Formats: sequence, structure tokens, C-alpha cells
Amino acid sequence: MRNMQRKASAEWKGGLKDGKGTISTASGVLSDTQYSFGTRFEQGIGTNPEELIAAAHAGCFAMALSAQLGEAGFKPESIRASATVTFEKTAEGWTVTKSHLDVAAKVPGADAAAFDKAANNAKAGCPISRLLKAEITMNARLE
Repeated sequence: MRNMQRKASAEWKGGLKDGKGTISTASGVLSDTQYSFGTRFEQGIGTNPEELIAAAHAGCFAMALSAQLGEAGFKPESIRASATVTFEKTAEGWTVTKSHLDVAAKVPGADAAAFDKAANNAKAGCPISRLLKAEITMNARLE
């Protein structure tokens, strides 16, 4: 395998509470996407780093589960994954402490045991799961 790199950038202008920032990705999917104190700690319009981590974890996990199911001889019809990242104040400061995965999948021919094994392997093996130094929990159900 070759070494792959992905790049994103952020720019922040102003103070913590009154400033504003933008996030962009090299692919152009995000281009000067707004984020601020309000989008991170309140309910403002825009994104925030934790939301992006949740999206990355959900997307990574769904692909990893598809791979695990494929290795077990199953082809998923659909996998819906969401991740909820918990961001809380700890003694060290604001910290991502958890990521919870909710997963529902339609996998023709799979039984619960095969699905659970694939889901747990995907949870442990997903590169974003391995990146996070947080507790990662999951609810997975075969439909």
C-alpha cells in the first residue's frame, strides 16, 4: 500500500467568542465553510470540528463495515451509520470523550451473529476509530 495524505485548512479571524472562521478541504467539498464559537458551543449556523469528526467516523465506519461484510461473503444492500461525538469540559480542558455509532444495515443472507462480528471488527478497525483516543460505543442492528 502507498502512503496517502488528505489535506484540509482552517482560517480564524478575531477573538474566541466574537471571531469567525472558515474550513476548506483540498477536494473542494468544503470551501470556506463557516464555523464560529456559536456553531461549536451553541446552536449557530455552520459547522464545527466535532461535527466533522462525527461525519468522518460515520463515513469511515460504513466503509469498514462494507469491507468486513464482503470478507464474510455478504454484499450489503445499504448501511446507514451516524456518529455522535461527545465534547465536554474535563480537568484538562474541552475534550472529545466519546463517539457513539448508530448503525442499521440491510444485508441479504446475513444472520445476527455474522453481522455483529462484522460490525465489531469494523468498529475496531476503522481508521478513524483507531485515531480517536476516546471511548467508542455502538448500537448496530441488522434489518
